[in-house]
Amino acid sequence: MNKLLAEFIGTFWLVLGGCGSAVLAAAFPEHGIHFLGVSLAFGLTVLTMAYAVGGISGGHFNPAVTVGLWFGGRFETKNVAGYVVAQTIGAIVAAGVLYFIVSGKSDFTDVGGFASNGFGEHSPGGFSMAAALVTEIVMTAAFLFIIMAVTNARNGAPAGFAPIAIGLALTLIHLISIPVTNTSVNPARSTGVAMIQQFTSTQPWALGQLWLFWVAPIVGALIGVFLYKKTRGTSALLK
Repeated sequence: MNKLLAEFIGTFWLVLGGCGSAVLAAAFPEHGIHFLGVSLAFGLTVLTMAYAVGGISGGHFNPAVTVGLWFGGRFETKNVAGYVVAQTIGAIVAAGVLYFIVSGKSDFTDVGGFASNGFGEHSPGGFSMAAALVTEIVMTAAFLFIIMAVTNARNGAPAGFAPIAIGLALTLIHLISIPVTNTSVNPARSTGVAMIQQFTSTQPWALGQLWLFWVAPIVGALIGVFLYKKTRGTSALLK
């Protein structure tokens, strides 16, 4: 239960910090943090929580990471479902808290997109479903490749430095892909805000596109771990 609670808290923080920065601060008049600030926010949430609770649960905070580490032989099958459920609930609760904050604004009328991930007319840059699919697969593959590499016991990052590399990787991923999909690479993050958008907005759409942000990150995670195994051989399976 300690591990599940740690995953809940870590994912809660990721969604509240990352999506909160997008919803509350990105376009704030004259002082908005824009794409760069949102990208840094997502990276910092993972970085800070990896140090805070990574020693308890491993610091996944993402179903795609959990599935990828399982595929890489670094996570037990019996724990996969519990982690994914804890992460998803943490994301939904965080999105609920964010909605409560947003709706407290004096001129609040609607949540709008609520930092939901989308394609086509719901892509920030108007990118197609195919572009979104490829982007999410490639970005998640790179993310898992980096995670597997820097956490390798034999030749990964120096002790205590892996969270820095992982946080910076997530920042870079957001810098690349926010214009395409609002950046998911994390099905739990996508689910949390999509649930709120769907059930509180006057123009709901997010749940209809959510499937892509489960399928693509998980496929990408498997590809990233597969490529990592091919580059590292037997040492890739070291914990």
